Amino acid sequence: MSTQDTRRRLGDWIDAHFDAEVAFLQQVIQIPTDTPPGNNAPHADAMAEMVKAFGWQAEKHAPARQTVTDYGMQSVTNLIVRRPYQPGGPTIALNAHGDVVPAGDGWSYPPYGGVLDNGYIYGRAVAVSKGDFATYVFAARALEALGVPLKGALELHFTYDEEFGGLLGPAWLLEQKLTRPDFVIAAGFSYHIITAHNACLQLEITVHGKSGHGAMPETAHDALQAANKILNAIYASLPGLKAIKSKMPGIDSPTMLVGRIDGGTNTNVVPGKVVMKMDRRMIPEEDPVAVEAGVRALIEDAVRGLPGIRVEIRRLLLSQALRPLPGSERLVASLQHNAREVMGEQITAEGTPLYSDARLYGEHGIPAVLYGAGPRTVAESNAKKPDEKLLLEDLRKATKVVALTLLDFLGA
Repeated sequence: MSTQDTRRRLGDWIDAHFDAEVAFLQQVIQIPTDTPPGNNAPHADAMAEMVKAFGWQAEKHAPARQTVTDYGMQSVTNLIVRRPYQPGGPTIALNAHGDVVPAGDGWSYPPYGGVLDNGYIYGRAVAVSKGDFATYVFAARALEALGVPLKGALELHFTYDEEFGGLLGPAWLLEQKLTRPDFVIAAGFSYHIITAHNACLQLEITVHGKSGHGAMPETAHDALQAANKILNAIYASLPGLKAIKSKMPGIDSPTMLVGRIDGGTNTNVVPGKVVMKMDRRMIPEEDPVAVEAGVRALIEDAVRGLPGIRVEIRRLLLSQALRPLPGSERLVASLQHNAREVMGEQITAEGTPLYSDARLYGEHGIPAVLYGAGPRTVAESNAKKPDEKLLLEDLRKATKVVALTLLDFLGA
């Protein structure tokens, strides 16, 4: 049988089983995994049972319960499905995360319904990134259904800590030496291959003052007034960040914002403590150590000399940037070639201002790119917003592209 016949049969299998793929995705969506609170083990347990129907065994890997609780989540169970073939080939891993941001209000469709309407499937995380549970499972099934010799190994990594930073997801699996693939494809979007993304620093800033009666504010030290000085310093620095430009296509400038503020005890009481959580995105060219030192100095300088005010700064997250590593060009070339064949157009390889679990593989020297089911832009999918959706034809196309890429790497 010719190579072209083999490739055609791969696409034909996916077409013939596409209704089953959509039904599988509906099941993936219908089990909530809102994070917070982050009770994600039930979803992992269900996924393990679902892949058992295909004759696969999903290994369950759970960090210690106290570690998970201290981290701020309720349960985490990561899954690895290993598919070993003949020796002599690479190990390629496909990674998607099952934890999601809470659905929130404003939905026209049930957020955990997996409703099909006018060629789309709706549901929380259908685009980011539960959709790629289906992409990767059915790409792997199609590859194995060919019955052709395969060399190397395929691993499916379904992890449950992307929204909190991935440290108990891929990072934990790698640190525990439970996996060490040669290449990684992580969840992404059909019309772009992401080869780089921003780094992210998140800090918790606690401003301590002294509370007092609202009728006698001079007896207190107002933590909110001090916090306001910090806010002014942060937002005054934004024009300078905007002037910094990345050379990576798809990535523009660093950003910084305060996403949450908590404080005070009552309307008539001078606030004695205010807690703020801030986010600083770094372009790949920036040095995270230098950036964090600069942000800490900015905060401390803003309140320096204020009587009765003390500031604590705690790092919540420092995620590194994803940068292309040797070997990632092979993934890019294969995905682009196969996308031209399936979609009839050239897809770009570029960066993104978002950050993802892919960088955790990169930190271990493993070439990783992002590619999966989804639209041309995040905005089109309503990702992390009401009525998150995925065009079913994009799911079909991405499954074919990933399956063909697996054949390129693992075909004997």
